[in-house]
Amino acid sequence: MKTLNVNGQPVEVDAQDSTPLLWVLREHLGLTGTKYGCGIAQCGSCTVHLDGVAVRSCVMPLAAVSETTKVTTIEGLSEDGSHPVQQAWAELDVPQCGYCQPGMIMAVSGMLNASPDADDAQIDSQITNICRCGTFQRVREGVHLAKEVAKKSKGETA
Repeated sequence: MKTLNVNGQPVEVDAQDSTPLLWVLREHLGLTGTKYGCGIAQCGSCTVHLDGVAVRSCVMPLAAVSETTKVTTIEGLSEDGSHPVQQAWAELDVPQCGYCQPGMIMAVSGMLNASPDADDAQIDSQITNICRCGTFQRVREGVHLAKEVAKKSKGETA
């Protein structure tokens, strides 16, 4: 048994240390918002945060996640969809099919944790998630809107 901090709650899981975090989240904890896409950390559908940093959970072994590491999934980003990235995504209808979007939202929110004023070059280099529908321009627009929403929520001017 191993204790994890997932979405702000301690949870116990009974899984082998080599089990990818993706499968611990989906199969052991029932948090199915994190998606399986490629299994080799290329597509980004499985993106979650470890201590606020976006990581690809399909290649992250359970052994690499300590009891004190804060694991955040799409379910834990906000309880009511009020996170600035979620608000921007809804306002702009960013997703088409939506399968990759939980991972995309987690990647973008992780980038904005580190670089709240990310420009187009940073977006291009840091958001490497793959969207088969090709909504990349809407993703970029969503990132810029999320920055504005975050500033407004902090009382800053854009």
